[in-house]
Amino acid sequence: MRPALARALERLTVRTYADDEVGPFHRFCLDAAAALGWTRADDLDDLDGGIGFGIEPVNINGGVRVNAAFAYIDPARARPNLTILDDALCDRIAFAPAGGGEAIVRRGGEETRIAAATIVLTAGAYGSPAILQRSGVGDPAVLEAARIPTVLELRGVGRNLHDHPLVELEFTGSDRLRAELAESAAARFTPEEQTLGKLRSSRASGPFDIHLFPVAAHPHSLLAGRVMLVVAAMEPRSRGILRVLGPDPELAPLIDHGYLSDADGHDRAVLAEGSEGTRELAATEPLRSMIGDELASTAQSPIDRFHAHYFHPVGTCAMGLASDPFAVCDGAGRVYGLKGVVVADCSLMPVIPRANTNLPAVLVGERIAETLL
Repeated sequence: MRPALARALERLTVRTYADDEVGPFHRFCLDAAAALGWTRADDLDDLDGGIGFGIEPVNINGGVRVNAAFAYIDPARARPNLTILDDALCDRIAFAPAGGGEAIVRRGGEETRIAAATIVLTAGAYGSPAILQRSGVGDPAVLEAARIPTVLELRGVGRNLHDHPLVELEFTGSDRLRAELAESAAARFTPEEQTLGKLRSSRASGPFDIHLFPVAAHPHSLLAGRVMLVVAAMEPRSRGILRVLGPDPELAPLIDHGYLSDADGHDRAVLAEGSEGTRELAATEPLRSMIGDELASTAQSPIDRFHAHYFHPVGTCAMGLASDPFAVCDGAGRVYGLKGVVVADCSLMPVIPRANTNLPAVLVGERIAETLL
């Protein structure tokens, strides 16, 4: 995987903020972490790295984040063998006996059918299983309830949905912090998120299992006025489900992540430990004077009342061995029982990585493309 990772890092122009780019709020966070004796993490992308606190790697250049379209589609737009259909909603696939089939797409109020020997689904952990279910691939009970005839029984489609649950500890902020953020934002690009900590709970199976990331919004942000220290559980055990409710692609599916539902309370316990460690950081100078007191809405509420998610859904078309009754795809993303149909997104991941999923999603694309070519 390392060569594919290197290609993805280069395409996305990943770099780490220099020290002189760090905004005032995150400078206070770095100083407080150092005062607590936390290890300074100079490379948070280090695959073997353990606990520490440091400056985030990013793919933001000139205030603009380099997304997959910029990195991969833009350089290929002029190719004569590439056609891009914008504003298109993928409905379902009509499978061909020899492999592949037709992708049925709604565009401009009309139906478009695109025939191909190989069809690659990259609609994400919500979109790819929904397309397969509307195509008649999935758990027969789910399909019958949605009034969709079963074409192929694959009970794992839509199952195993999970994400990194998180809690947001919110603080009042201070006049000095607001003034420094406003001054910095007027002079240069001032990110809300710029530092990250990796912590280890008593339940961790690896070198770390908690992300701690501070957020302070400048005056022009949608989050203006909010100061948060966010804690995420990076080895969640809770699992949920996605299922379509009917054949109409414009009908939203039911999405239930099952947050904090694991039987032994693992995820809730990890978030609780991470919250306590985060409050230690919040109580340490110079951060303490800058962020003020924690709001009662988070300080006095049980975790299951104010948990949120990290926007990292995975697992709904999980890779696995052919002997696994809930595996949807093999290690190359090929859907079991369907020749010429491949999945290439985070829905393939049977277990979520201990990381934000943007870069792993691109890495999956690199790897699946490599196997196809």
